[in-house]
Amino acid sequence: MTTDVLVIGSGVAGLMFALKVADHGTVALVTKKKAVDSNTNLAQGGIASVFDQGDSFDLHVQDTLAAGDGLCNVDVVERVVKEGPARIRELIDLGVRFNRRGAAGDGLDLGREGGHSRNRIVHAHDMTGREVEQALLDQVRRHPNIQLFENHIAVDLITRSTRIKRGQVTTTHEDFCCGAYVIERRTLQVDTFAAPITLLATGGAGKVYLYTSNPDIATGDGIAMAYRAGATVANLEFVQFHPTCLFHPKAKNFLISEAVRGEGAVLIDAEGRPFMADYSSQKDLACRDVVARAIDTELKKSGADAVFLDISHKPAEIIRERFPNIHAKCLEYGIDITREPIPVVPAAHYMCGGVVTDIQGRTDIHNLYAVGETACTGLHGANRLASNSLLEALVYADAAARSVLEQMQSNGKQAVQPLPPWDDVGTSDSDEMIMVTHGWDEIRRLMWNYVGIVRSDKRLERARRRIEFIQNEIHDYYWHFKVVPDLIELRNIATVAELIIQCAAHRKESRGLHYNLQYPQRDDRRWQKDTVVRRKFVG
Repeated sequence: MTTDVLVIGSGVAGLMFALKVADHGTVALVTKKKAVDSNTNLAQGGIASVFDQGDSFDLHVQDTLAAGDGLCNVDVVERVVKEGPARIRELIDLGVRFNRRGAAGDGLDLGREGGHSRNRIVHAHDMTGREVEQALLDQVRRHPNIQLFENHIAVDLITRSTRIKRGQVTTTHEDFCCGAYVIERRTLQVDTFAAPITLLATGGAGKVYLYTSNPDIATGDGIAMAYRAGATVANLEFVQFHPTCLFHPKAKNFLISEAVRGEGAVLIDAEGRPFMADYSSQKDLACRDVVARAIDTELKKSGADAVFLDISHKPAEIIRERFPNIHAKCLEYGIDITREPIPVVPAAHYMCGGVVTDIQGRTDIHNLYAVGETACTGLHGANRLASNSLLEALVYADAAARSVLEQMQSNGKQAVQPLPPWDDVGTSDSDEMIMVTHGWDEIRRLMWNYVGIVRSDKRLERARRRIEFIQNEIHDYYWHFKVVPDLIELRNIATVAELIIQCAAHRKESRGLHYNLQYPQRDDRRWQKDTVVRRKFVG
C-alpha cells in the first residue's frame, strides 16, 4: 500500500487532519476497530473555548496554567487558547450541532467544569465527542482521496537511517519515517503501508491501568511505536485519573462527566457527608487531581468501595435535559440520578505526556507527526484542564496539516522509496496465548496498585522489577511467534507502563498528577522541568 499521507488513528485529531490534507493528496487512515471506537467518541464534557463577553483569553490561559502546576509551555497555551473560537466555528461549518441558548438559539450554551473560572465549555448535551466524531467521520467517508482501513492495527513504524559524521566519529540515526507495518485483524496478514508523511493520532493509554474510562483500544500504541523508533517522549508520569467513573459490577468504562459537578453535583461519603471542603477551597469544582486524591483518601480511610456524586437536589427535568446520556445509562443499572446519588470511583482517564512535538505537531523523527492525546505539546503540563483535550486536538490537527501542505507545496509530492516487506521467517503460530492474557492482566494490576493515584519509591521500585521481568518474556515471545493483535497491544502497554514507571521514579517531588508519599511537596528549584526520555540504541 502506497499513499501520500498515512494517518494512524480515527479520533478527532486524525479525522480533522485527514480532511485538511486530502484535497492535496491521497490519505490512508488506519484504525484498530471501527472508526467510531475512539476516546473522542466517549468524550462527554465538551470543548473549552472563549465565547462569553465576561470571559477572556487571558482568563482561559490563567486557568490552564494553574491546572498545569508550573509545567505548561506558556507560548503553546496562549496559541491554543486564542485559536479555539476559530476551530469551534470550523466544526459548526462541518455540521457539528452544539447546544444553543435562548429560544432563538442565537448563542452557544456554555457550561463550566472544574478548574475553570468562567462558563466556556461548548457542548452537545453530554455526548459532545460522539457528535463531533460522527460529523467528521461522515465527511471522511465521503472524501474521494481518503481510504479508510478499519480493523487494521499498526505494528511498528518504518524508519530509515542517515549517517552523520561529526569530526572523526560517524553515528547512525533512525530519523526518517517512511510509513508503518500494519496487520489486518481478520486475516492476520501484515502489510507495508509506505508514505512520505505519517501522523500518529492513536489516542491515550488508559488500558495500561486496571480501571479506566477509556475504550479497549486505548493501549498507548502511538507512544510505544514512536519510542521504539527513537522519538523523544516526555512527562508520562502525569496520568490523569478521572475522579468519577460509574461504580457498578456490570458497568464498564463509563465516566460521569465533570460537567455534572459543574452543574452543582456534590461528592458525599456513604453517610451523606460532603467531604471536598476538607481538601480544597474550590470544593467540588477543584481540579481533577485534587478530587481524585480526595476520593482515594476517603476510600482508604473508610474501606468503602465507592463514594457518591449527588445531583438529585436539582430539578429532574433539568438533569434529564442537560445529561440525557448519563441519565439513561445510569437507569440501565437501576440508578435514577434525579432521585439518588451515583456511586463513583476514580479511573485512569487521560495521558498528559506523550510523544514530544513542536508547535506544528512535528516529532524529532523527520516526516513523523503526532497530535491529540498521543502527543506532548506543552499545553497540559502536569495536569490537563478539563475540556482542553479536544481543543488541543483541533488546534494541532490544523497546525500539522498546514505544515504538511507547506512541505508538499515546497517539495512537491515526495517519491515513496521501496520498503522491505514484513519478515516473519523463523516464527510459528503461537500455542501459548495464555502468556498474552496473563501478561495483560498482570501489567494492569501492578500499574493500578503501584503506579496509581498515590505513589511511593518502594511501590515504584516493585513495579520496575516486575515490568522488567514481563518485558523480557514479551520480547522473547514476540520474536518467536507470529504477531497477532493481542500480542501487539500487550507489547505496547508493557512499553508505556515501563516509561510511566521510569518517569515517575525520576521525579522526586509531587506536582500535578504525580504524587509521591516520600516527596509530598512541589520543588520548583529542582523539578520545574519536563521528564524527557529517548530510547538508547546499541551499536
